[in-house]
Amino acid sequence: MATREEVEAFHDPEYVEFVRRVSERGTGYLDYGDTPAFKGVYEASMWVVGATLTALEAVISGRATRSFNPIGGLHHARRDRASGFCVFNDVAIAIAIALEAHSVERVLYVDIDAHHGDGVFYGFYDDPRVWIFDVHEDGRYLYPGTGFRHERGSGDALGTKLNYPLPPGAGDQELLKAMEELESFASEASPDLIILQAGADGLASDPLTHLLYSTKGYVAAVSKVRELANELCNGRLVAVGGGGYDRRALAQAWIGLIEELLRA
Repeated sequence: MATREEVEAFHDPEYVEFVRRVSERGTGYLDYGDTPAFKGVYEASMWVVGATLTALEAVISGRATRSFNPIGGLHHARRDRASGFCVFNDVAIAIAIALEAHSVERVLYVDIDAHHGDGVFYGFYDDPRVWIFDVHEDGRYLYPGTGFRHERGSGDALGTKLNYPLPPGAGDQELLKAMEELESFASEASPDLIILQAGADGLASDPLTHLLYSTKGYVAAVSKVRELANELCNGRLVAVGGGGYDRRALAQAWIGLIEELLRA
């Protein structure tokens, strides 16, 4: 379980306290209606963050080259609020702690979930140490309605953020074309660590989105990220789960992901 201090590496203390209080009450919502409260939601969310931080620590310490936390990837939570079923943003917390506590100078965050990872993207929008590549279904057609090409970071971070929105119906060909753009972006980033949000809700059978990836195409995208980690940061790669609402397809995708993480 993560500590409150660790969660507050990204989230506002007032918001963390709000979640704790609502968790004790056990009723209502943590946002405008997407994310319901229940008794123990605070502790449950702390366990998710703790699992991702355990995965991060294993890679940073050298005990593992790669790691995977399938229950992580809650990329919609903002610094001051819940959003899209996400209470605490384990990915953003891991990035903040990698930078501040583990002397990582530059992180590349890659998000292949069908939904834009808005909590991470805007949470580090002006931070030049965090390079973000997010390929997702166009926000004009899918929650959260964000993630457009013109958003490239601000101030000293201009050029360190890259959204790659795809139209409904896009499949493997479009995904792998995005991975080609990731290759040049990642080389420019020259990261010390790569964090991959590996949501599998872009698969063709997923009931919530409109992308048409095959398992083979999804795994090929993961393979490209693994290759980039090997090339750029001594293989150091932390993967987290994210979305996926067809359980059989999700299982097949993440088995493929694990097989890729076990490769040399």
